[in-house]
Amino acid sequence: MTTFDIVSARESFPALKQSQVFFDNAGGSQTLGTVIDSICNYLSKTNVQLGASYAVGQKSNALYSAGFEAAAKYINASPDNIVLGSSTTQLFRNLSSALQFPAGSELVISSIDHEANIASWLDLAKRRNLVIKWWTPKTKENPKLLASDLPELLSSKTVLVTCTHASNILGTIHDIKAIADAVHTIPGALLCVDAVAYAPHRQIDVKALGVYGPHISMLYASEHGLQATASLGHFFNPSRTLDNKLGLAGANYELTSSIPSVFNYFGSSPSEKWAAIEKHEGELQGTLLQYLNTRTDVTICGEKDADTKKRVSTISFVVKEKKSKDFVEKVDELSKGEMGIRWGGFYSNRLVNEVLGLGNDGVVRVSMVHYNTVEEVKKLLGLFDQVLGKA
Repeated sequence: MTTFDIVSARESFPALKQSQVFFDNAGGSQTLGTVIDSICNYLSKTNVQLGASYAVGQKSNALYSAGFEAAAKYINASPDNIVLGSSTTQLFRNLSSALQFPAGSELVISSIDHEANIASWLDLAKRRNLVIKWWTPKTKENPKLLASDLPELLSSKTVLVTCTHASNILGTIHDIKAIADAVHTIPGALLCVDAVAYAPHRQIDVKALGVYGPHISMLYASEHGLQATASLGHFFNPSRTLDNKLGLAGANYELTSSIPSVFNYFGSSPSEKWAAIEKHEGELQGTLLQYLNTRTDVTICGEKDADTKKRVSTISFVVKEKKSKDFVEKVDELSKGEMGIRWGGFYSNRLVNEVLGLGNDGVVRVSMVHYNTVEEVKKLLGLFDQVLGKA
């Protein structure tokens, strides 16, 4: 296994040269310097409408195409099967507008997902007169989406099942392969997975079953999903690809052109780099979870085990007899604003309110990625001791 070089990793992100500690990465990680340079170069030299035949136009076309191809390669997909967009919320909205199911068809919707993977399907059900079946974990203690829950929810009328790969609050990794196998026992049924909170932590291979860069999202469709998706594009454009169907004038040019810089960050052996990242993040989450598990005044929301096969390094908790808001603001005060943790529901309000039963105050969330250090985690725990008192 390749040894993870934390010094080199941190040098790749210009934002880390300041005193701010970034523990809010589930809301958006920092940007590679090479990506920033790529965006600047594109806007400075090749910022023209795609499709032109003149010299700069051809260069712009090539940069955009290279970015699109790199995005597909990143998840082991064909460029025909992906579309890039401004956000996952927007892409799911576009997708829900392009799926056409008969009235009375059934949707199985996870109740622990980010609202991006819920609201679009509720709207689709309302527009198409579809039946909603909620997929809710059977326990509030470490709630998980299990493939074994699905047989009682699936039927011959099931057309779509939705779920998260890893919750942006719980951090728990779900067995998507097992879930997909269960869903696909129903002929024609589709599975829609939100992998936003998973992709920054593990390598993704869509054929076997995000990125540190600009704020851009990607939606992949299998061949079956592609065929089930109607086109939202202009009538004169071909609808052979997912981008033609859902792209709606194309993704942001300069952000798309920067994607190869993200791919290059992982070097000639991406799998080895990802394995080293997983090991390092395991140390980060192990340090934090070991502390939280010893505290009788803290309840971890989700997986308490630091095993990297069970969870990613997004960790949420609540403190007995303390509001999450007050706890975070006290950490802000003690660190003079330099320790970036958050509180709230993080657009997973149904999980927070209905499954965990926590109300509007939500959770305290510490979301780490590979450029964070064990030293930063220990500094955070020192602040926790000041707020809570030593155990």
